[in-house]
Amino acid sequence: MLYGNILTPEGWRLGEIHWDGGRITRLTGEPVDPDTNEHPRLLPGFVDLHVHGGGGADTMEGGAALATLARTHVRFGTTRLLATTMTAPDAEIRRVLGEIAAYMADPDPRAAGVLGVHLEGPYINPGKLGAQPAHARSGPIGEVDALCALAPIRLVTLAPELAGHHALIRHLSERGVRVQLGHTLGSYEEGVEALAHGACGFTHLFNAMTGLHHRKPGMVGAALAHAQYAELIPDLLHVHPGAIRTALRCIPNLYAVTDSTAAAGMPDGDYRLGEQTVTKCLGGVRLADGTLAGSTLTMDQALRNFVGLGLSLAEASDRLSRFPADFLGQGEIGRLQEGALADLVVLDPQLQLQAVFVEGRDVSGNVQGAPACP
Repeated sequence: MLYGNILTPEGWRLGEIHWDGGRITRLTGEPVDPDTNEHPRLLPGFVDLHVHGGGGADTMEGGAALATLARTHVRFGTTRLLATTMTAPDAEIRRVLGEIAAYMADPDPRAAGVLGVHLEGPYINPGKLGAQPAHARSGPIGEVDALCALAPIRLVTLAPELAGHHALIRHLSERGVRVQLGHTLGSYEEGVEALAHGACGFTHLFNAMTGLHHRKPGMVGAALAHAQYAELIPDLLHVHPGAIRTALRCIPNLYAVTDSTAAAGMPDGDYRLGEQTVTKCLGGVRLADGTLAGSTLTMDQALRNFVGLGLSLAEASDRLSRFPADFLGQGEIGRLQEGALADLVVLDPQLQLQAVFVEGRDVSGNVQGAPACP
């Protein structure tokens, strides 16, 4: 049981949250404005749908690296994540998918829960790789089905303009896999058409896609005009604050991701990102030619950045928890209500993380401070 300012789907409540068997059993208390007291803020655990690594470990390494990155991100309030792959040869992707499935069958109880896989490539445009290795190609349905048989792929990023991808989008949507548009040279019209075929989001909005021009709106224009969901990296490096504010006004369920690399939670230096070496310096991660290559963002900092841009704490929380959970159709995470999993974070009034719970287990690890237990 914890006591504090609890963010429920109906608003803030000052009271107690109880759980048993990993699920929330009871919420008590009265409506409150959390700014009127110094009690801790209790929020749903953060849900990060785009994680390449952390703590020096990269998803494509598989094996023990998966536990390392999941333990790293839980220190910063992420209670659920998608292990995100890189564009790579088929054999490499198959290997790592098998290792992700094996880890999910026997996960580290001290870590963030892995919900499944975000397959970012290889079905992307070779002319818009960003920091992806040069193994991009179209996605035959049979090949994609074979990959889905190896691990629970929950989300696929692809370029809709590639041959056969309209059929692939429809196929994935019918089997319950979410499709995001990204690493694309597609036009506004191609983006709108892909949404009509079943695509439902955009990968790291503004980055690695055709930009907005008033006579050529591009993939960004398709997102701003039509999207209900899109992911965005709010590290204030990948996207200018003005562009973030634009997206917040246009896309109802815009949600935060870290797109974090092995460099997250680590000192400056060289790290792996798939088959490539990236360098962390001055708060960013780049390839040798200066191209941004993922981030070092953590979700607690993403929350503070959104609040710094003018969002209320409740609004910022939705974009780190409820909206990504809803995007995946996961109604038992991303919210604090009776029957939901007891995934929550405890913040002080300055929004510094104090404790993290996954299914009611205290997994705070190296988080400073202590939970607000009576």
